[in-house]
Order: sequence, then structure tokens, then C-alpha cells
Amino acid sequence: MTGTGTAAGQQTSRETWGGRARSWLRVTGSVGPLGIAVAVLWLSLIVLLPLAALTFHSFDEGWAGFWDAVTAPASLDSLRVTILVSIAVALINVVMGTLVAWVLVRDEFPGKGIVNALIDLPFALPTIVASIVLLSLYGPQSPIDVQLNATQPGLIVALTFVTLPFVVRSVQPVLIEADREVEQAAVSLGADNWTTFRRIILPSLTPAIISGGGLAFARAIGEYGSVVLIGGNIPGRTQMTSQYIQQQIEVDRPVNAAAVSVALLAISFLTLLVLRLFADRIARKEQASR
Repeated sequence: MTGTGTAAGQQTSRETWGGRARSWLRVTGSVGPLGIAVAVLWLSLIVLLPLAALTFHSFDEGWAGFWDAVTAPASLDSLRVTILVSIAVALINVVMGTLVAWVLVRDEFPGKGIVNALIDLPFALPTIVASIVLLSLYGPQSPIDVQLNATQPGLIVALTFVTLPFVVRSVQPVLIEADREVEQAAVSLGADNWTTFRRIILPSLTPAIISGGGLAFARAIGEYGSVVLIGGNIPGRTQMTSQYIQQQIEVDRPVNAAAVSVALLAISFLTLLVLRLFADRIARKEQASR
């Protein structure tokens, strides 16, 4: 009986594993295998192959060369400045982007359509133009007597400008689809505006806010055009990693530039991955609580 039971258990295990494998390999959807193959091929040509080539190039001098390039004092200084500034930009966008989205969805005022269209302007405007505009406003000849040229606050202002749409456009659809009856019920039960926002509205907005903040961080960490003029490119103070990479290319150190680029990509990817998993977990908890 024992042998028969063991054999039956093994058979059941094999059937379970086979079922899981077939489920994992099953192709579903409207486009079919051909559409999926085209999408994967396109993604490979546009994203995966260039990233793979960059990664291989960064190790042309071996692991030691890669590590030396990434941990060089100037490289670490630029990474420190970039990460700190990008975190500040993401946090500012989380607060102000959510506020702007709220105003655009919940309030009515003259020119609302124009303001809503202006939110997307940073996507259409060449970032070097943004740097020129900000330099003319906050540079040495500032008409408002505010000097932010070659300072970290100047970097934050420039990067906040180019990353503004991410949180706004992430939060807007969620606010539009929110169930206003739940909010009205909370108010009728005596909840004030802050309590209603904190207990009812914010939990449903959190995944979108995290997603938008993560995208803003990822965009800021790799930005070049908007900071190239107003930043000043001062090593250890205002030199962003993108500027350091450009500097390495100019002095004919392409392997060093590739190594630091891979490190920057890894930081950005891991940040987005962690935030995505965190946002998905919050979304699942929010769904389960309903």
C-alpha cells in the first residue's frame, strides 16, 4: 500500500507540475502568438538589445574596470547629487502633482482647459529649451532677482518642471473614476474634509501616486537637457550623473561612461520595480477591503 500510495503521489505531483507548465505556456488574448512575437521582437530591438550591448561594453575592461569606474570619487559624487536631487523632485511632485490633479478634477474655474493642456507642455518642449528659460528667469540676469544658477535648488526647479506631468496624469484618472457617493456618505456621518480625504480618498490614490512619483524619480535621475545650463556642472555640488557620463565621453573614456550608465540604469530599474510591487500590494489590499 505504501508503494502504491507513493507512486500515486508522484503521479499526482507530475500531473500538477505538468498542468502548471501548460498553464504558464498557454497563450491567450486577442492578438495570438504572432502578435506576441512581434511585440517581443520590437521590444528586443528597441530596448533589450541596446541595453545588453551597453552592459557588455561596460565590462570591456573586466569586473575590476567596471567597479573602478563606478566607485571613482567623481562618479560617486555625481550619483549622490543625482539621487538626492531626484528624491527631492519626486517628493515635491507627489505633493504638488496630487494637488494639481485634485484641482483639475474637482474644481471648476475659467481657463481650466488651458491649464490642463499646459500640464503636458514639458513632454512636448525640448528640455534644453526649458534649461534656457529657467536660466533666463533664475540666472545671473534674473528679472525677479532670484539666483538659482549653479545650485541644487536650481536643479530641483528644472527637474520638477520636466517631471510635473507624471504624478498629475497618474492621479487624474483615479480621481475621475472615484465613487463620490462614498465620500458623501462619510461627510453625512460627520467626517470632516481631512478625515474623508485621509480615510476614503487617499488609500485609492496611493498606488497612482507611488507610480507617478516613481516615474518622476526615474526621469529625473537620467535627465540631461534641462540641467545642462542652469546646473553649472560643478563636480560634487551640481554635477548630475548624466553630465558626468557626457564628460567621460568627451575625455575618451567610453567604457567608464558605459559602466556608470549601467549603474544608473540599475538604480532606476530597481527603484521602479520596488515601487511597482509596493503599489500593487497596496492596490490589492484596497480591493480586498471593499
